[in-house]
Amino acid sequence: MDTVACIKRVPDTGAKLTLTDDEQHIDTSHLGFTISPHEECAVEEAIQVADDHDGTATVLSLGPADAEEQLRTGLAMTADEATLLETDGEEWRPRETAAALADTLSGDSDTDPDFDLILFGNESADVANHQVGIRVAEQLDIPFVAGVTDLTIADGKAVAERDVTGGTEVYELDLPAAVGVKEGMNEPRYASMRAKMQARKQSIEHRDPVAGEFDGGIEKVRLEAPADTDGAAEVLGEGTDAVPAVVDLLRDDLEVV
Repeated sequence: MDTVACIKRVPDTGAKLTLTDDEQHIDTSHLGFTISPHEECAVEEAIQVADDHDGTATVLSLGPADAEEQLRTGLAMTADEATLLETDGEEWRPRETAAALADTLSGDSDTDPDFDLILFGNESADVANHQVGIRVAEQLDIPFVAGVTDLTIADGKAVAERDVTGGTEVYELDLPAAVGVKEGMNEPRYASMRAKMQARKQSIEHRDPVAGEFDGGIEKVRLEAPADTDGAAEVLGEGTDAVPAVVDLLRDDLEVV
């Protein structure tokens, strides 16, 4: 069984973000980058499924040349192959991204697809549009379930579970299929230094992405950075001298009786 995990290069989660002067982009000059947490679980699941069913796992990304770093992380996690749809660094919208991914995944339309299962992160950590996975599945005419927290492959079908208020939904999908993986569905493996060094020597296939032609209709007006929060600590005193202030805080501010 052959699996594909689609990943995206995103700024380190939790990093302080600053914007460019025109408020159209994030200033990435001082940021580190990573794979979205949901997508780390998608890569792990793709590798596990391929290992359990004698297949191959491929990591696929659309992004700038620097996205090789994230693809090599997937290779270090023991994915078999990696493909980069290289862009000039500009952010692609979900429909263009999905069109390029679907074009690559469709392969030769006169033959069976080159995959059995495509795994996406439920949403990317930067823009969280929740769109790419379902758009790719629609263009490839395959079933799709989002928010997946557990996945089982048996008898040519995938059984996907997702949590809902008060219970769990269970879906059975004919293969080939696609799923959107939630963070926490598994524990992504830690790539050893040896594996990382070996991944640096592996080849990554580069392709030119095909975005297709789409009408407009959506215009990004601006980005807004979240307001800074006052995280400074207040020193109430030292030693026993701090006790009255602590008691006042517990009684008056926190209303602890």
